[in-house]
Amino acid sequence: MSGFEVFRKDNQDVSVLYLKGYLDAHTYPNFEAELQKLVDEKRYKIIVDFNDLSYISSAGLGVFMGFIETVRDNSGDIKLCSMSSKVFKVFDLLGFPTIYQILKDSEEAHNKFKDTGSVSG
Repeated sequence: MSGFEVFRKDNQDVSVLYLKGYLDAHTYPNFEAELQKLVDEKRYKIIVDFNDLSYISSAGLGVFMGFIETVRDNSGDIKLCSMSSKVFKVFDLLGFPTIYQILKDSEEAHNKFKDTGSVSG
């Protein structure tokens, strides 16, 4: 049985979800629930960190499609980072890089949110 875990860390108005293990037909509801929680809390700036994810199936990819519209309708975004080439290939195959920003690491992803933020301090 391959395990899957998702950890959440909030950094000001940005939330990072760290995925670990196998995201597939059996485990995607866990991930979906975490994203739903963020949306319920009106946290729409989301980074998903794939550093410890070893596998993703189409069911896992479907979760992203289920949330991106809601998130963007609320001036947020879901940015993806730290993918292994194996995981990236799956995203690439399905045209995800045209829909989502896929970044090197979470620091780069955070900076992208800062770039778009029009908050004057």
